[in-house]
Amino acid sequence: MFISADHPMTSTLHHNWQLECRDLAKGYGATTVLRGVSITAKPGDILALLGPSGCGKTTTLRLIAGFESPDAGSIYIGGRLVAGESARIPAEERRVGMVFQEYALFPHLSVEDNVAFGLSGNRREKSARAAHMLALVGLGDFGTRMPHELSGGQQQRVALARALAPQPEILLLDEPFSNLDAALRAQVRAEVRAILKQSGTTGVLVTHDQHEALSFADVVAVMMRGRVAQMDDPQTLYQRPVSREIAAFVGEANFIAGEAEGDAVKCALGRLKLDEPQSGVVDVLIRPEAVRITEIVDHHLPARVIWREYYGHDQRVGLKLEDAAGTTLIARAGAWQNLIEGQRIGVWAAPPVRAFPVS
Repeated sequence: MFISADHPMTSTLHHNWQLECRDLAKGYGATTVLRGVSITAKPGDILALLGPSGCGKTTTLRLIAGFESPDAGSIYIGGRLVAGESARIPAEERRVGMVFQEYALFPHLSVEDNVAFGLSGNRREKSARAAHMLALVGLGDFGTRMPHELSGGQQQRVALARALAPQPEILLLDEPFSNLDAALRAQVRAEVRAILKQSGTTGVLVTHDQHEALSFADVVAVMMRGRVAQMDDPQTLYQRPVSREIAAFVGEANFIAGEAEGDAVKCALGRLKLDEPQSGVVDVLIRPEAVRITEIVDHHLPARVIWREYYGHDQRVGLKLEDAAGTTLIARAGAWQNLIEGQRIGVWAAPPVRAFPVS
């Protein structure tokens, strides 16, 4: 399901998508922020907008929410045109929920009242809905507490419950995990994903964190310079990036010069099988986890360990090949491998590998 800036989506079957943005353009004065952005999300899927600062991902989110209007293009939510083609449905009528980076809880309201805020119906109905949502996010006994009495992760779940309470068609998440410490971030991220899946809510996450996008989303749209450079499921995006730039952005990468011919490439790591035919001078992509290390040097390419970082679950290792160019690599090795700086080891790369033509 690859979509590039050069091949924008042209589907007319709006009802197949919970969200469809077509050729969105947006500028501020002389600055163009979005240049023909096209993205989609199926009902119940989570879409991540991933990109560096200034790529246009937050602007795209604001257009979907209805906080701003596109200069060109159109937005459909649940098959309904909400922006573009002379349509301009205000934010409050789009049935879109939002979780902000800073959570935006009301400090003077209890947890239950925060969740019930903005709901229609009488007090009893709103209280019942709030209680149901708090139970969904695992905070059923926290309704009477105040926001300052909660941990960061609990506040995040309250913000999520409040956003889901009106039963939005789409939930927008604007870098919602960035204020949490690393250990809590992974836990809360998994919890939020499980809650979205349980509720069947379509989600759109904005993030600059590659690990977050790959682990949280069903589909990731990589944005660069106001365009969607690639849109795919996480595994395809990581293993089959369409350009060297995307390969380097979505995860740690080794690039080695090579000469490709057909389904194989010759490089510093020997003759390797390619994932698709190429010809000519190429940059060979080898992910660190594809670099294999053995303490048995015979029958393998010799290299030296030049540094290592031990993480407990695995280790990140810097290697220097004993070739004329002194090729360096980064590898991911098992925690059980007893590696030391200066150690001579053998290496090889697990095929197939991906390569990009050198212009």
